[in-house]
Amino acid sequence: MRCASPFPWQSSACTDVGRVRLRNEDACLDLPGRGLWAVADGMGGHALGDYASQAVVAALAALPAPATLRDALRDARAALQQVNQALLDEAARRRVPCIGSTVVVLLACGPRRACRCACLWAGDSRLYVLRDGHLSRITHDHNRAEELRARRLITAGQARHHPAQNLVTRALGAAATLETEEREIEADAGTVFLLCSDGLSNELCDEDIASILAACGDDCAQAARALVQAALERGGSDNVSAVVVRAGEAGLPAGPLPDSA
Repeated sequence: MRCASPFPWQSSACTDVGRVRLRNEDACLDLPGRGLWAVADGMGGHALGDYASQAVVAALAALPAPATLRDALRDARAALQQVNQALLDEAARRRVPCIGSTVVVLLACGPRRACRCACLWAGDSRLYVLRDGHLSRITHDHNRAEELRARRLITAGQARHHPAQNLVTRALGAAATLETEEREIEADAGTVFLLCSDGLSNELCDEDIASILAACGDDCAQAARALVQAALERGGSDNVSAVVVRAGEAGLPAGPLPDSA
């Protein structure tokens, strides 16, 4: 049985090459009817980053409809592992050091009164959640700057502009075994999620992001465009991508929903 959600999800994706890059190596996935969203960021400075990010979103888009949230996580994890191996094989075939991509994935699945969601990520693409005007970051970056911040060797503000920020420690195509991290989140009606590449989060602070999301209300398309435009106006030194997702008012499911556990 297909996993259903009580919410009519609204979402929109926006991506831009930025002011400096010649090619957009970001890729977005926006499938509200499937409860599936993602942002993949091809590894800057490596060969064929756009090939890698497109491979990631294509594999996720091809996933079968899951019966439970656990199934959705399992299938997404397996798909990313397969892409990881495919990128390693392609890099070897082309005789290049690495063809890689970061990724952040949001999955949504019922049950009855609140929707359980899960986040799966590797690298420095991020997931934020906005509830009652308060913005929280769900993910933490897999990069050297975050490691230094966690050890209290630098502050959070210093980490945003530290040279080690670009040294990603987890990504598809970087190692024989892909290490992903996962979190589960419950969403109520009105909960807003933002998935983004580091081209957005490097230019905009949390206060900027929260202000833009709040100003755009329930218009996900306007919010995604406004976030990308704000990042471009701050410099746009990298590709910029945003996927904004909002849970609408809860509806009555057509039939009994499966246990999402």
